[in-house]
Formats: sequence, structure tokens, C-alpha cells
Amino acid sequence: MNAIVVIPTYNERQNIQALIAGIQKAVPELHIMVVDDNSPDGTGQAVLDLAASQQGKISLLSRPSKDGLAQAYSAGFKEALRRGYDLILQMDADLSHDPVYLQEFLQQIRSFDLLLGSRYMRGVNVVNWDFKRLILSKMASVYVRWVTRMPFSDLTGGFKCWKKETLEKINLDQIFSNGYLFQIEMTWKAYRKGSRIGEIPIIFYEREIGRSKINSKIIIEAIWGVLTLPFRS
Repeated sequence: MNAIVVIPTYNERQNIQALIAGIQKAVPELHIMVVDDNSPDGTGQAVLDLAASQQGKISLLSRPSKDGLAQAYSAGFKEALRRGYDLILQMDADLSHDPVYLQEFLQQIRSFDLLLGSRYMRGVNVVNWDFKRLILSKMASVYVRWVTRMPFSDLTGGFKCWKKETLEKINLDQIFSNGYLFQIEMTWKAYRKGSRIGEIPIIFYEREIGRSKINSKIIIEAIWGVLTLPFRS
């Protein structure tokens, strides 16, 4: 299997070792690329320590500074394409995405060009969110569907699997988003190009260690950015 999972990190030292162990247990042959934005907590070094005994299965892509989720993912995707991987997965580093779903992603992607992990495909599958955050997330998905007319149940999630050819059709140098709007923009670009997009149900877990990277600036960017998507190629 020629597949890799791309994981952006910033101050995730306390989570990254458990995540990598979970990935290797779920799909031992899957390669792992951590894209670290010079985390001051030593996340990058923790990855290098794990990679030392893994014979190329784990790699670290170090970036000089914290420059936003979109830039981190774009750098990781470009590197994965340069290395010739046929399937590129993406997931969060904070253990909110369970590696147990990786095997299903790799099986189901055969019928699609892009596969989304959905928290809302079968009801609401979120663990340890308060009611306010749950309502905001659900409303965000409804808002994005209403503006873009994309018929998918969860358009704001970050657990996905791409075929190489689908990512190659997207000009990563023309991505305009910076934060979590990136997740929506990428799916939108694939949708506009006629890609076959599917969903699988997942359970999402709120992080237990560390702090969320979401802030008001990211939320405002997402609200206004979604409105401009229909006017972008």
C-alpha cells in the first residue's frame, strides 16, 4: 500500500506519541508525516526520536514558524505528492480522530476521489463537547451546505483521505484560507472539479490534553470566507 497520513502539529508533544502508536496499531504499513511548525514544546524532536527506529515509516517536515493550518497542510500535501504516494490521508494530532477508522478510509476510497470522515452522517457522534459547541458546529455545517450547495453532512471536519490525482488537480499555491476554513475550501475545490466525494461515519473525541487552536479570528475567517467560495474557481 502506497499511502501516507499527514498530521500538522503545534505543541502536541503530549499527544503525538500516543497518536503514532495508535496509527501503527491500526494500519502498520501506513507511512506517517508530521508537519511541525517549530513547536516550542519539542514536538518535532519527539517525532524524530520515534522515527529513528522506524526505517522510514515516520518522517518529520519541519517548518520555521507557526503559519496557519492551511500552510502546514499544503506543505505536507506537496511533499507527499513529491514522494509519489497514491493515497494521502489527513488527521488531527490531538487524538480527536481515532486511528481505528484509517483502515475503512483506505478500503472505501477505492470508490471515490475524496473521502470525508463525518461526525453527523448518523446522528451526532461527538464525545465530551458541551451543548454550546455542539450547536455551533452543527450550525456551521448547515451554513456551509446552504452557501455552497455541497450535499455532505460534515463539511468542517479534518479527517479525510485523498487520491493523488484529486490533490494534483488543486493548485495548493492558490489556497486563500489560513485556518480551519482550509478544510471547507479544499473540499469545495475538489467538488467544483467534479471529484467523486463520499463520507464515512466517525466518532469525534474532544481533546483531553493541550489547548484548542480555534480562536475568534479563525471563526470570522471561516464565516466570511465561505461566502466568497461560490465566486472562486
